Amino acid sequence: MSEAPRGRKRPTLAGVASAAGVSLATVSKVLNGRDDVAPETRAEVQRLLREHAYVPSPKRRTAGAHRTIGLVFDDFMSPYATELIRGVTDAGTDLGVDVVVGRFSDGSSGYTSGASWARRLVQAGRDGVLVVTSDLTSQQIAGFERARLPLVVVDPVHTPQEGVTSIGATNWSGARSATQHLIELGHTRIAFVGGPAGAAITQARVHGYRSAMESAGLPVEPGLVLAGDFDFESGLLLATRLLQAQGPPTAIFAVTDVTAMGVIQAASAAGLRVPADLSVVGFDDTYLAPWFTPPLTTVRTPLQDMGRVAVRTLLSLVDGEQLDSHHVELATNLVVRASTAAAPQRPALRP
Repeated sequence: MSEAPRGRKRPTLAGVASAAGVSLATVSKVLNGRDDVAPETRAEVQRLLREHAYVPSPKRRTAGAHRTIGLVFDDFMSPYATELIRGVTDAGTDLGVDVVVGRFSDGSSGYTSGASWARRLVQAGRDGVLVVTSDLTSQQIAGFERARLPLVVVDPVHTPQEGVTSIGATNWSGARSATQHLIELGHTRIAFVGGPAGAAITQARVHGYRSAMESAGLPVEPGLVLAGDFDFESGLLLATRLLQAQGPPTAIFAVTDVTAMGVIQAASAAGLRVPADLSVVGFDDTYLAPWFTPPLTTVRTPLQDMGRVAVRTLLSLVDGEQLDSHHVELATNLVVRASTAAAPQRPALRP
């Protein structure tokens, strides 16, 4: 994380108070959310705090002082989030660090816009922040830098800008191994049901799928590669479309486990059996994968390990250490269960 530019004075509370024409105590009351400040005065002080990009000075740490980090999600009501939370909190327990879980917003309320988000986190006592699968803006990243608040991004939606530390997984090779598994079972019409087309995770996984198909000399038909979201509903909707088309696939590789579960639901609704009529592969190997019916063949992403590595990396930044790399990828591997089988014999398609 870069430091504040040399020669640039850090904004002070006294400077904000002087510009607002109020006392230092009044500015302090506004910062602390006290209600004994006139609304007009409060609004003016808040405007000047934003204008001066004021952030509280980092707390001086005494030996053995307790640390607190933030863990922020777009959506933490998912098996994926549960696995990461477990890894992060396990590491926090081992290292004596408190973890506060929060929800990321799009910034429309101003809560996560630019420097204001970083200021709030510093004021709340966060020593550093882990942000999961969120698309951070350059203004938000700059806000973290100005606040000198260490940041680590886990599974970023888009490739982070240079200097932003991130933790991910080997999405390309994992997707390639999943597709190769289906090819080895004799499948030639293999569809890919992906997340948002512009997401880095989707791109890596679809490129791995394409690589396996091309290496096997199999065509990648545009109609067999669909973009949607990372959820159950997307898998259900897109798989329904694929299975209703002429010449439907005999296998579908889904971008996540929950997307794959939506695919299996679509197959059931269409009167198809998994895996006798349709093989399905997911990605992540969350705790639901072996419990689903049928148990899901999937690419295991070491989500709990990613959480642990993210915490250790963030604490290294908090302690001012230099990192060997700003991006770390943990290895994935294929887990074969009961949702994949040999390709069914189908009659030739009518012209």
